[in-house]
Amino acid sequence: MKKSLKAVAIAAAAMIALAGCGGGPADDQSSSAPPDAPTSEAPAAPVYDLTLLPKNLGNPYFDTSNAGAVAAAAEFSANLTYTGPSEGTADSQVSYVQTAVQQGQTGIIFSANDRTAVCDALNAAMAAGVKVVTFDSDTDCRDLFINQATTQGIANTLAKMMVDQAGGKGQVAILSATANATNQNAWIDAVKEILAADHPDIELVDVVYGDDEDQKSFDQTAALVAKYPDLKVICAPTTVGIAAGARYLQDSEYKGKVLMTGLGTPNDMREYVLNGTVTAFALWNPSDLGYLAVYAAKALIDGDITGAEGDQFSAGKLGNYTVGADKTVVLGDAYIFDAGNIADFDF
Repeated sequence: MKKSLKAVAIAAAAMIALAGCGGGPADDQSSSAPPDAPTSEAPAAPVYDLTLLPKNLGNPYFDTSNAGAVAAAAEFSANLTYTGPSEGTADSQVSYVQTAVQQGQTGIIFSANDRTAVCDALNAAMAAGVKVVTFDSDTDCRDLFINQATTQGIANTLAKMMVDQAGGKGQVAILSATANATNQNAWIDAVKEILAADHPDIELVDVVYGDDEDQKSFDQTAALVAKYPDLKVICAPTTVGIAAGARYLQDSEYKGKVLMTGLGTPNDMREYVLNGTVTAFALWNPSDLGYLAVYAAKALIDGDITGAEGDQFSAGKLGNYTVGADKTVVLGDAYIFDAGNIADFDF
């Protein structure tokens, strides 16, 4: 019995000694997870670091778009940076795109001054995994375009206002933004086709450019009415141009003789509508445009959509949207503002 107990004691001591030594196989197994335990971590939550890059800063239209973008970003805790050039020149946006990529932004929301000038920078951004959403003015290089309305729809509205305000006949002119602005150029081309096909008594005498600068647009309006004494209507498919043109006309001998129309915001145009310088103008809600663009960027980052025709996504308070042809989403129809309804809007 004593011999047996001694053997047990020796064996126990040996086991204790082994347990105190590190690095053995038994020790490794006892400190590791069971073989069938899950080892993968949950996927990381999407990161929404977005840059909103307008044609130029100091533009009330884009400031309103940014307000809508800020509201959307707050709804899903996105970080939104609003930045851009002071002037809307063709290549002025390139460095801002490059900076956004260097900062690790996950999405760029962009309104183009030129259709192709910034494509090298945008293509490099997409190659780096950044989602690119254009809004207001498109490029040839993006994941998705948020169109305020169809080109034909806007052209129909602009042409109708020009024809109606000219009384169906006479001279009209167009005061646009920059000569390379893709959206304005597309609208103007479509307006020309409508007037030529359906309104032979309307003569489009000139298209001039104010470069989305207040003073230059003001001066171009003065030059138009001086050059064409029989001019009846000036149409500015740009919020800067229509406000500057109306400001010139209201204090000139041409008030009531030459009407200003086009695309503007109610807050900018209210004074001119109420004093008779402008009878009607049109626009969509630029706040909604910025709001929708942010939600589109979210859907791309989340992988809910790729930009393929038929893709669907939710845009918060605006409801559900479907991607159309050429990776395009349309906000909705343009709306005509006049003295009867302008008091109902505040943007």
